[in-house]
Amino acid sequence: MIETNNIILNNTEIAQKIRRIAYQIYEVNYKESEIIIAGIADNGFFLAEKIVSIINEISDLKVTLCKVSMNKKSPLDTVTTDISTDDYMNKSVVLVDDVLHSGTTLIYAIKHFLDVPLKKFKTAVLVNRNHKKYPVKADFKGISLSTSIKEHVVVDFKNDEITAYLE
Repeated sequence: MIETNNIILNNTEIAQKIRRIAYQIYEVNYKESEIIIAGIADNGFFLAEKIVSIINEISDLKVTLCKVSMNKKSPLDTVTTDISTDDYMNKSVVLVDDVLHSGTTLIYAIKHFLDVPLKKFKTAVLVNRNHKKYPVKADFKGISLSTSIKEHVVVDFKNDEITAYLE
């Protein structure tokens, strides 16, 4: 059970943040014929699905959803996508994850996409923790949060309810 005083964002607030991120992505890419929204499995992909749904609702852009799979405990292992490199080559790509803490997950996922030429590359996160170990930033973020290094942010996707809280 989540203690209510540990909640950072409730479901309504998260829905508003996701909608705002989707609009920002559209504003940056409105001239593109197609964009790739690549979500890091698992929570990043769930977030990416929601972003794609809103972009499809507000625009005529062709949006391709991509799942990025990696071992977050051992990010040097192979990073894979469920679409081929030809599908995102010379296109605008937005890499999505739920929380940016040290930047380890994002930086290794970014490295995967840099093996092919891209037209544009941006990152989006729901929660930006400000404890970066790597020089990576979130271009689109729901909330920036300065917490102690010992605190852990959890984004919980349960049914149709999403909650972000400190653990």
